[in-house]
Amino acid sequence: MSTSSHALPGGTWTLGDLTVTRFGYGAMQLAGPGVLGPPADRDGALDVLREAADLGITHIDTAGAYGPRVTNQLIREALHPYPDALHIVTKVGATRDLQGGWPPARRPDDLRRAVHENLEDLGLDALDVVDLRLGYAHGPQPGSLAEPFETLAELQQEGLVRHLGVSNATADQVTEARTIAPIVCVQNMYNLAHRHDDDLIDDLAADGIAYVPFFPLGGFTPLQSATLSAVATRLGTTPMSIALSWLLHRSPNILLIPGTSSTAHLRENISGARIPLPGKELDELDTIGH
Repeated sequence: MSTSSHALPGGTWTLGDLTVTRFGYGAMQLAGPGVLGPPADRDGALDVLREAADLGITHIDTAGAYGPRVTNQLIREALHPYPDALHIVTKVGATRDLQGGWPPARRPDDLRRAVHENLEDLGLDALDVVDLRLGYAHGPQPGSLAEPFETLAELQQEGLVRHLGVSNATADQVTEARTIAPIVCVQNMYNLAHRHDDDLIDDLAADGIAYVPFFPLGGFTPLQSATLSAVATRLGTTPMSIALSWLLHRSPNILLIPGTSSTAHLRENISGARIPLPGKELDELDTIGH
C-alpha cells in the first residue's frame, strides 16, 4: 500500500487484535446488477479494490452472498497475497434465490458451508471477522440467535474464524450474542436520517466494540433533507460528503464502509468524509434524525 492509513479520515480502530482504518470499503457494488452475477466491467472492479488498498484502506467488507461469491473472488484476484495490514470482514447467514431475494441460511450446515466457501474464495486459512447476518432484507427481526451464533463460536474455536460480529441485529440480539462469545463489531443500517441505534452505538463505544453502518448514504434511496442540503451548501460541498463526515464525528467506534464501483467516486468519498464540521453545523445536523 503506497499511501499511509494516517492520511485517511477518522484514523484507526481496533477489532479485537486487528487494527483497521475507520474509513473502509464495502465491496457489494462490485457484483452485477442487483448484486447478482459478475460486474459489467471486471477490470474496473479490480482497479477499485487495488485503489482502495493503495489509498491505505485496511478494512474491506464483503459477503459470500454478493454475486453470490463474486465479490470474494474479485478481492482475491485483485489483492492476494494480502498485505499484513489488510483485514477482510465477511458475513454469513443469508443466501440468494433466483428472484434476487436474500433468504436466510442460518442452520449449522449452512453456516459451516458458507465459512468454507468464504475461505476458498478469499484464499485464506482463517477469516479475520465473520458477522452473523440476521433478520431479513427489510430489517432486523426479534428472536434468539443462539443456535447460529453458537455454530460460529465453534468455528472460531476450530481456528477458522478469528473474530465474530453480528449484522442486521436488534439490541437484544447483540446482548445475547455477547453471552455466547465476544464480538468485535455490529453492522446495522444507520445514517444521519435513521438514528434508531443511537443508544446501542453509545453502549458499544463504552465497551470498545465497533459499529459499522450499512447504507451510510441512504442505500437505494439517497438521503434527502433540506437541512443536510443547506449545511452542505454553506460548507461548499455535497450532502453525501456531509453525511459521511457526520458519521465519523458521531462516535469514535463508527467505521465507514461506503461502496462504489468507481475509483473516482472512492476518492470523492474519502475527501468528503474528511470535511470538518463546526459545532454549529453538527448541532443543526443532529436535528435531522430526531
